[in-house]
Amino acid sequence: MPPHPPLLQADCANCFALCCVALPFAKSTDFAVNKPAGTPCKNLREDFRCGIHTRLRDQGFQGCTVFDCFGAGQQVSQVTFEGRDWRAHPETRGEMFDVFPVMRRLHELLFYVDQALTLTAAAPVHADLRRVLDDTERHTRADARTLKTLDVEALRQEINALLLKTSELVRAEVPGRKKNHRGADLMGARLSGADLRGANLRGAYLIAANLSGADLRTADLIGADLRDTDLRGADLRGAIFLTQPQLNAARGNPTTKIPPTLTHPTHWL
Repeated sequence: MPPHPPLLQADCANCFALCCVALPFAKSTDFAVNKPAGTPCKNLREDFRCGIHTRLRDQGFQGCTVFDCFGAGQQVSQVTFEGRDWRAHPETRGEMFDVFPVMRRLHELLFYVDQALTLTAAAPVHADLRRVLDDTERHTRADARTLKTLDVEALRQEINALLLKTSELVRAEVPGRKKNHRGADLMGARLSGADLRGANLRGAYLIAANLSGADLRTADLIGADLRDTDLRGADLRGAIFLTQPQLNAARGNPTTKIPPTLTHPTHWL
């Protein structure tokens, strides 16, 4: 499976720190302070870089380490607003901060469609996937006013139907009966060593679950909450729709097997 294209990879050097400004966060185990939307984080420097980037977890900003814009930040900064940053051009602030969450959703959808197109078992829906990929990419090139009025939810529903069909086609190749835990509350579940090949774990709550040594090959993990999930020694090769933020939120180690398009988080021991 080839790496995802640069369009879908965050490039902070070409972004005006939109995730550090446009989005709100609340004081919790993920964030050390409250911050309203549209207000720069107290750790943001004048050069749009984070002043505690290498110490985020130690300083109580774990939430920052699991966030990924899927490349939406540089798209808004360099394409939608043509390199005009919100500090030098304060008139862009409102629209820029409104557009960023919209673009982030579009890029996340592109990420999933891009992955679906690499799956040979999903060939029967590849034509439709290419169509929605082209449509979504076209939306990402729209101007700010158009983006603000875009019905992203309708687009998401259309794409989700194709992603669900993709999942069914891919998981059908796994022999035997597959477990269906779609949307299930599995918080703290003891699933160490479980055979979850081809399982449907869409939207499952796996917070603090023990999946150490579990076999998750070809499991559908779209939207699964993996915060503090124990993935030490687990096999996630070929897991469908697994993202880097999900891995970043979990606990693993060097023996955790992951898809080649993703990387072992630096905080995994």
